[in-house]
Amino acid sequence: MNRKTIFSLIAILILFAVFGYEYFLEEETRKEIVNEGEKVKGDTNEYFLPTSSTGQIIHHEGYSLSYNEAHEQAEWVAYELKKSHLSSTNFKRPYFEIDKTVKTGAAHWRNYKDSGYDRGHLCPAGDRKFSKEAHDETFLTSNISPQKHDFNSGVWNRLEQKVRYWANKYDGVFVVTGGVLKGQMKSIGDEEVSVPNQFYKILIDNNTGVTKMIAFLLPHENSNEPLYKFVVSVDKVEKLTGIDFFPELEDSVENQLEASNNYKKWQFY
Repeated sequence: MNRKTIFSLIAILILFAVFGYEYFLEEETRKEIVNEGEKVKGDTNEYFLPTSSTGQIIHHEGYSLSYNEAHEQAEWVAYELKKSHLSSTNFKRPYFEIDKTVKTGAAHWRNYKDSGYDRGHLCPAGDRKFSKEAHDETFLTSNISPQKHDFNSGVWNRLEQKVRYWANKYDGVFVVTGGVLKGQMKSIGDEEVSVPNQFYKILIDNNTGVTKMIAFLLPHENSNEPLYKFVVSVDKVEKLTGIDFFPELEDSVENQLEASNNYKKWQFY
């Protein structure tokens, strides 16, 4: 073996070593990010979280979620919206980013490009205006679901505004929201992100002395109907989704509240 061949082999080995080390560092960084997402942060779990059908619960600073890899989105996003969180501050809208804390890999934002659907927030950016970090965090792809534009900007937006109204009125509410990931659904993009046929939003108020709940189930169509028309029992949403939303409540309290679709304790006007 001549000297030139030996030098060539050494150069190849060095390249393999460099690339191997870089891959090792990237893998270690990825593991650290995933592990960080598994830690409960701040007040995202101040009340209680629903069950997860996937076992992949991720905690960000401002919200927690259960990621469903089969449908490439969260089956639920949960967060507390305190009165002190409400703000009129306007931050510059950031680009959407892939959520690197999702162990199985979150969907890419390009799935939504030219799909005809909005990148619909589950935890709205408008609920996280108390800091730039909290606001920008809502633009992770694990926090979006395909939504028709007129639905996203119409009845869904009206409901989000009503949640803020109640957070102000009742000194905070806990919110769980997502798409119903069951049945026949359309999909978009190379990763086949499911398009839910229905979306839900469930609120619990535990700050006014008497615990109360309210659940909304909305068909994925815009509507001018008053919001109370979409009120259902939590039990109904649980049967549709297979999720137990408030397992930490005492059974007697949970059963009573979740069976009711009475919205009279919630002021709509």
